[in-house]
Amino acid sequence: MLLASPWRPRLAECEGSPSERLAEALAHDIADGSLPQGARLPAHRPLSWQLGIGLGTVTKAYSQLERRGLVRSVRGRGMFVAGQSQAASRMVDLSVNLPPQLLSDRLLAAILGDLAKRLDADSFGTYAAPAGRREHRTLLARWLAPTGIAPAPERLLICNGAQHALAIALAITCGPDTELLTEALSYPGAIALARRRRLRLTGLAIDDEGLLPQALDQALHGAAAAGRRAVLYITPTLHNPTTATMGEARRREIAKLCRAYDALIIEDDIHAALAEPGTIAIAALAPERTLHVSGLSKVLSPGLRIGSLIVPEPWLEAALSELAATCTTASLLPCLIMERWLSDGTAASVARSIRDEASRRVAMARALLPPGIAMSSGGGFHVWLPMAPERARALPARAAASGILLPAPEIFLADAKAPSWGMRLSLGGPKIDRLQDALASLRALLLDGGGGNGARAMP
Repeated sequence: MLLASPWRPRLAECEGSPSERLAEALAHDIADGSLPQGARLPAHRPLSWQLGIGLGTVTKAYSQLERRGLVRSVRGRGMFVAGQSQAASRMVDLSVNLPPQLLSDRLLAAILGDLAKRLDADSFGTYAAPAGRREHRTLLARWLAPTGIAPAPERLLICNGAQHALAIALAITCGPDTELLTEALSYPGAIALARRRRLRLTGLAIDDEGLLPQALDQALHGAAAAGRRAVLYITPTLHNPTTATMGEARRREIAKLCRAYDALIIEDDIHAALAEPGTIAIAALAPERTLHVSGLSKVLSPGLRIGSLIVPEPWLEAALSELAATCTTASLLPCLIMERWLSDGTAASVARSIRDEASRRVAMARALLPPGIAMSSGGGFHVWLPMAPERARALPARAAASGILLPAPEIFLADAKAPSWGMRLSLGGPKIDRLQDALASLRALLLDGGGGNGARAMP
């Protein structure tokens, strides 16, 4: 006896033919796990009767899903959700913000071979100081020097990635009475951390240069009037998700406002190495109140999970205690790779190549996507498509039916009532030919109503 399908039949609430709406509904539920691997799809005839559509419509939808690797046919038994290896291999993932892969096997083999000669068992089996070796902290401080930052190595903590550094910064600065201010659209990892800590999170208005000083002034005044401490979390360079980069005049205005209200700043500068030359970090303008977060995974390789946290002197002891409690010390091998690459110029060379490749991919997106919808600045590897909320909500399911993974737009909302919605396309992960095909498919979706209509510029 054949097992019944666990799927509750429906057609997606979107434009398109019945077969497209059926395929989209199934693709959406497969993508979010509602219809798990190995689950049986409903038989053709009962499904056509339940939905009031033709038998050929069901066949067409199932064939479309099979071509995309989402389902597989078993002779005599029916249609089943494909294994992850089959489906994922045919999906183009634009949901995860990775840098283009430009490290060669030869380069990795060379560095690992060199480390094998230098690293002995005693060194490998010894704990370093929680904040990292002094020579490694000095190298990271020099790496960040083009942004105008000049911290003493003692104030720079090496963490297990920038997310770890951000978690420490929030832990030591945000108590129960804190109001965390940020851009209305913000980095999902920061939003998740804030909500996990049950912080009062306030999203502030933005434009194509980032956070609006007037909105910050109003929020800081309101927090002070209510007796709440305010902490600003901000990404002024290649903002995630909108790609906005803030000019120096506005950075100075932001620093001045926070100084006037005695508010702390957590600056997320993860893309510092990809910024235009001369871009000054807010931490260089207000070092006494800015905790500076950066790292190497977004500008060199995701495998190099090394983050840095620069802390003002009054907060150093608390940061060291939080670091020791949450991780003890960063892994030695990545730190030794970092040491070699920062010392011999490899890191700077790879970062330049990634910036060049990112510019190429952004140019491709501008050429292939509908005119006037893509927004990007600087050397980042994602673009932002402003659009109305209903379009943004519908686009991931439609894209999944075309073999493209997109993030849920809600994850970027620090303010649930933000007027500016859209979709972030992460261009760095896929091979260039697959990216080109995916962008062409997205263009068709956007032009036929999947997100292009109703798009608008940032306010």
